[in-house]
Amino acid sequence: MKYYIEKKTSYSFDEAIQKVTEELKKEGFGVLTEINIHEKLKEKMDVDFRKYRILGACNPPAAYKALQAEDKIGTMLPCNVIVQQLSESEVEVAAVNPIASMMAVENTSLGAIANDITERLERVIAAV
Repeated sequence: MKYYIEKKTSYSFDEAIQKVTEELKKEGFGVLTEINIHEKLKEKMDVDFRKYRILGACNPPAAYKALQAEDKIGTMLPCNVIVQQLSESEVEVAAVNPIASMMAVENTSLGAIANDITERLERVIAAV
């Protein structure tokens, strides 16, 4: 099982960010954090890295259920979604696979939550 769900697109980088953000909203997610890796690596290390953004997406009802079931699950929240420029004409959008992540947590009550979030993220990625 892969630890991520991905799709390559012909959207521009900025269009992909906008599209994935819209699709996340449709599935009940908000973007809590946004990390611009390209800018951070340039700022901290003077490295020219490709356009690469990490979006920290959260579905509050699912996060609440997960936190009630497992108090340390916050170490795996929010769900990270990346957008990266692969070439001039290709951008990839990828999200963590919650089912794969939850395999490391020995709490069977998280299974249904992980399945639900995985299905939502799969729909988001497919719609981009």
